[in-house]
Amino acid sequence: MLDKVKEALFSILEGYGRIRGQVLDLYAGTGSLGIECLSRGAKSADFVEQSAHVCGIIRDNLRHTKLDSDARVHCMAVDRFLNAHRGCRCYDIIVMDPPYADPAIERTIELVVATGMGHDGTLLIVGHASRRPLADQYPGMERITLRRYGDSSFSIYAFREDVTPPTSDAADASSNNDLRPE
Repeated sequence: MLDKVKEALFSILEGYGRIRGQVLDLYAGTGSLGIECLSRGAKSADFVEQSAHVCGIIRDNLRHTKLDSDARVHCMAVDRFLNAHRGCRCYDIIVMDPPYADPAIERTIELVVATGMGHDGTLLIVGHASRRPLADQYPGMERITLRRYGDSSFSIYAFREDVTPPTSDAADASSNNDLRPE
């Protein structure tokens, strides 16, 4: 995620006091999003990255920032991690920054909910290409904000136990609502 986009994301989250609790960083890359959450008050973070080499970089970055005692690095595919931890309902913030052209991005969003990673009110932040629009709702969650910065975008979804999938074309309308305070 570009620095400008990251700054906007954390400005939104901090404005509503939403950086706390447990964080799950999927497609963690160098770990910068999860590490930023930890540095801004999150209690702990789990980092999921498939590449063994990149997992080493995450561990080095955690040691360098002295945040390694509050973190765990899982070197495995995202879907494997989600299925292995099914039903934990333990994360307050889930960050997902897959490759922007990933054709499985929506399947992964649905898997995050289906495997029970969050609870009512958990936020899912998804980095994606602006040309790759995402739905306003998925089963069990609704988008509460969408921000575009050139070709980079992020959508923030809130887990809602009362959200059902949309049944009309109204679901195709783009949402640009701001986060609602708690």
